[in-house]
Amino acid sequence: MKRFIIKTLGCKVNQYESDGIATQLGKHGYHKVDKGSLADLCIINTCSVTAKASMQSRQAIRKLIRDNPEAKIIVTGCHSQTEPEQIRSIEGVHHVIGNPDKTRIAHQITTNCFKELYPSQDESDAVLSICETDGYQSFEPAVFGDMTRAYLKIQDGCDAFCTYCIVPYARGKSTSMPESEVMTHLHTLNNSGFKEVILTGIHTGLYGLDLKPGSSITALLKQIIDNQPVDRVRLSSIEPKEITDELIRLMADHSMICNHLHIPLQSGDAGVLEAMGRPYDPAFFKKIIGKIHETIPGVCIGIDVMVGFPSEDEPAFQNTFELIKTLPLSYLHVFPYSPRKGTRAYEMKNQSTHQTIQDRCQVLRDLGALKKRDFLETQMGKPLNGLIQHKADVKTGRLIAITDNYISVILDQPDKNRLEQQEQLKGSIVTVTPNQVNMNLQVFGTTEETQ
Repeated sequence: MKRFIIKTLGCKVNQYESDGIATQLGKHGYHKVDKGSLADLCIINTCSVTAKASMQSRQAIRKLIRDNPEAKIIVTGCHSQTEPEQIRSIEGVHHVIGNPDKTRIAHQITTNCFKELYPSQDESDAVLSICETDGYQSFEPAVFGDMTRAYLKIQDGCDAFCTYCIVPYARGKSTSMPESEVMTHLHTLNNSGFKEVILTGIHTGLYGLDLKPGSSITALLKQIIDNQPVDRVRLSSIEPKEITDELIRLMADHSMICNHLHIPLQSGDAGVLEAMGRPYDPAFFKKIIGKIHETIPGVCIGIDVMVGFPSEDEPAFQNTFELIKTLPLSYLHVFPYSPRKGTRAYEMKNQSTHQTIQDRCQVLRDLGALKKRDFLETQMGKPLNGLIQHKADVKTGRLIAITDNYISVILDQPDKNRLEQQEQLKGSIVTVTPNQVNMNLQVFGTTEETQ
């Protein structure tokens, strides 16, 4: 039996696609091994969202080549799509495959048809399909492993072309999985034991606009609610302009949709947002966050914030800080701006210094920690729906529950007489009550099921 390793960098969409490739290879008799084991085949699914991600992708490629000198090395993903020549220049890489051909990698491997389908002067410089996608590229849902929550990619690509972002060039135009196929995959995941499915994509809020007849993320959620193919679903990141009153009301009225939204802010300064090509201003963002918070009880609201975009001077940064300070947020994902060649922002002037960016990132991360603690404190003593994970807490061995509003709760150790019952709880949704937040923002709580 041939052994393979898949190394994944970047977003949850990449992880979903890697799992899909692994599932396909498993059906063809390949055996997945952990890093550190020798493999006959190594696949690296790369990321290019930042310059650092591209560099880490190349480092991962070189390491796998060193660790597996006899293996066939296949590189795919966004770095392969945007800068294939950099990947080709790495000695030891056999094939470079663009994003549109990810779903065909397993077939190409098992039939050894790279050279025949994509002839080149030498097998080591075959660069495949660095071009736009032709419709939605679908994987079968990955159902192996010790997981209680599954990801389902329902959308790919992006049409926004924000001035700083390389992703539309890496992923192509927005495409959507047909609603019927989404429902089929949800049923499959439910039958395999998954109680929660995270609906993910590159620009999830564009879901359905390319379908005929057209659809929307809200229409899809309504169909899921009507058919109930799985216990609960969670939305991944969604743009502020795509959060409609109807979507907010739907989340408030139906517990099947987790009370959790992750929304990219990027900047709280009107001038910077305009330079970024973002289609809203700070006042709109503040209004939509307020509406979500007022309508959905206990909702968890996370945001993305980019620091150091060209033209972000000290007053602009302070505008971002002050806006975030006033908002009812649960957590922040703070990251530095990274110039990406080929984007409009790459040539912009007034680039901030590295030290300034790092200092500002730390200021916002400190604010984010305060926001998270404040949110967690509001949830103490409240009964919440929690999905018990199969993997226990590493340090304590206790069960962990993920609540619908995205709190990881470490549960009290049950009575000795109930240890077997604790084991049976794994993978089930129960009522949990958080009652303590420690200095590291870990949350502890109880469930009546083990008391």
